[in-house]
Amino acid sequence: MDDEPLSDWAERRDAKIGRLRAVPLVSGDGPKAAHLNPDAPRAIQRWNGYAWEPYGTVANLAEARRLLYPRVEEPPTVTDLPPQPLRAGRGRHRKPRPGE
Repeated sequence: MDDEPLSDWAERRDAKIGRLRAVPLVSGDGPKAAHLNPDAPRAIQRWNGYAWEPYGTVANLAEARRLLYPRVEEPPTVTDLPPQPLRAGRGRHRKPRPGE
């Protein structure tokens, strides 16, 4: 059995401290996948290194995503390339023209 050093495991665990997750606040034991109830309120939980602890609440999935995945203020710059004209293709993905 290959055991990793405890220091490597602790470093990996500590790197996750402060991570947030959103949990839908729905009743029952049914599925709690985020996409199933987009209008349901969410509990935001924070990982403290040992357990998920309450951090806050948001009104719906859209607000949870804004909190969990904040936008970058400046979008990455992309150099504009001149458009390339389409060339005639003969690949299998193309439908045959009538008469071919």
